[in-house]
Amino acid sequence: MALPTGATAQVAFIEVIKAGVKKVIKAVDLKVQRLQNETIWLQNAQKVIENQLSKFKLTEIADWTDRQRVLYADYYQKLWEVKSLIATYQRIKDLAQTQAAIVKEYQWAIGLFHKDKHFSVDELLHMEEVYRGILEASVKNLDQVFMVINSFKTQMSDAARMELIDASAKAMDQNYSDLRAFNNQNITLSIQRSGSKFEVENLRRMYELKD
Repeated sequence: MALPTGATAQVAFIEVIKAGVKKVIKAVDLKVQRLQNETIWLQNAQKVIENQLSKFKLTEIADWTDRQRVLYADYYQKLWEVKSLIATYQRIKDLAQTQAAIVKEYQWAIGLFHKDKHFSVDELLHMEEVYRGILEASVKNLDQVFMVINSFKTQMSDAARMELIDASAKAMDQNYSDLRAFNNQNITLSIQRSGSKFEVENLRRMYELKD
C-alpha cells in the first residue's frame, strides 16, 4: 500500500485503516452470527437424532441402512466444522479489534505530542516516521487476515489457516506493544524535560498517568 505524504494525507490514511477495520469487524460479526445459527440448528438436529435413537431397540438400530448411518455421522462432522469456523472467525475479530486499538493509540498519542512544548518539530517528524512504519506493518498483518477470510473460499487446510492466524496475531500484538513502548518513551522524555513539579503534574494529567 503506497502511503501519501503530508498531514492531510496522514489523516486520510488513518481514516482508510479505520474504515477497513470497521468493515472487517462488521463482516466477521455477520459471519459469527450465521455460524452460530448453524451450530444451534445442528445441535438441535443432533438432539432429535439422539432422542430417536433412545426409542429404538438394538435390533432396530442394527437394521439401519448405510445411508442413515452416514447421515448421522455427517451431522457430527458438520457440527465440528461449524464450531471450528466460529472459533476461527472469533480470532479474526479479535485481530481486527487489535488493529483498531493500534489506530486509536496512535491518534491519542500524536495528538498530545503535538501539543507538548517539550518536543521540537524535528522530533515530531521523527515520531511520524516511526508511527508510519508501525502502521504500515500493521496493515500488512491485516492483509494476512484477509487471506485467511478468503481462504474459506479456496482450498486451504485448517492447519495452514490457523498458522496464518497465529502469525498475524503475534505480529499485531508486537505492533501494538512497539507502539505503546514508543509512546511511553516519549512521555517519559517529556516529563524529564519539565522544569517544575507543577509542570510534571500537568503532564501526568495530560497523558493520563496513574500515580
